[in-house]
Amino acid sequence: MGITWLRGNALRLLENGTEFFPALETAIDGATREVFVETYIFANDATGHRIAAALRRAAARGVCVRLLVDGFGGRDFVAHLLAPLAEAGVNVQIYRREVAPLSLRRHRLRRLHRKIALVDGRIAFVGGINIISDLDEPSFAGPRLDYSVRIEGPLLQPIHATVTHVWQLVAWASFRRRQPVAFAPLPPPATPGGIEAGFLIRDNLRHRRDIEDAYLVAIAAARREIIVANAYFLPGRRFRQALLEARRRGVRVTLLTQGWTDHPLQQYATRALYGQFLAGGVRIFEYHRSHLHAKVAVVDERWATVGSSNIDPFSLLLAREANVFVRDPGFASHLQARLERAMASGAREISADAWERGPRLRRILNWAAYGMVRLMIGIAGYGNRH
Repeated sequence: MGITWLRGNALRLLENGTEFFPALETAIDGATREVFVETYIFANDATGHRIAAALRRAAARGVCVRLLVDGFGGRDFVAHLLAPLAEAGVNVQIYRREVAPLSLRRHRLRRLHRKIALVDGRIAFVGGINIISDLDEPSFAGPRLDYSVRIEGPLLQPIHATVTHVWQLVAWASFRRRQPVAFAPLPPPATPGGIEAGFLIRDNLRHRRDIEDAYLVAIAAARREIIVANAYFLPGRRFRQALLEARRRGVRVTLLTQGWTDHPLQQYATRALYGQFLAGGVRIFEYHRSHLHAKVAVVDERWATVGSSNIDPFSLLLAREANVFVRDPGFASHLQARLERAMASGAREISADAWERGPRLRRILNWAAYGMVRLMIGIAGYGNRH
């Protein structure tokens, strides 16, 4: 399914928790009817307590507050924050509660990886920022690099449709909650801005490849420049070939990947692909100032995307994801400027010569990690689909 482009939106790019969490808290504190929050991680830290307090305040005002947290990413939430929020009147559901930590069954890898908030049907947030402090590593020179978008306008309609749909699915999956769920109606449509945008999800039914296909369409249409900043970058063959083909057409292609990582196996697997990209003329920068957690891209300073979807098999084949896509020179140029600033101040470029002269053992480890990741996807039953 392609993107349905909707005009008349007002979008504001939010970089890192320093911009995102105050905006989210302000929106929740202004809620009068209904709040939805979906997140992969809801940490038991100062940031988690801050947002939890805002949700409790809203519930105390009589606002219907619905919070959906992933059962794997939210294990800490289940242990420490679920009960106090439920006691305060917040409606909490857990998506696929983690009950068998050592299991490799297929469904265990199907996670709710989306980060969406919707307030009164009039303000939404979509992006990659979990509810967790982005200053959790004192040795880093800056916060975790990540993005979200604050949204007003017609794009709220498909966002509202998907959060209510998933909430209902999870509710019906619980034997204790097989009751019809009443949701507040959307307010009359408004067009507070002039930005054209679309909203896509990834799930395991009708929207398996929507986000990936939207990337591929934009890459195929690129004429000048592509910048992809992605935390866990392990693209399949179609995606790799699309980027290399763009470079052969004379398009400048730049990748911003992780220098520091909390998942070394995936980082090593990503580095197994560096040789192919560098040989094809793609520029690669690794971000070292802090953790890179962004999932964003810009094409020709006109097309942009911000969301939760990594370019790896776990996001593109298994998880529930959500991305906003934008066709607007102002928004795209603003995101590109932010990325260029991040590369200039906190990233190191990998040169083709230096990479080729690198230790042979490093290459062996990288390809071993790549094989391990592919094996994990194969065990889950998806190895022949990407």
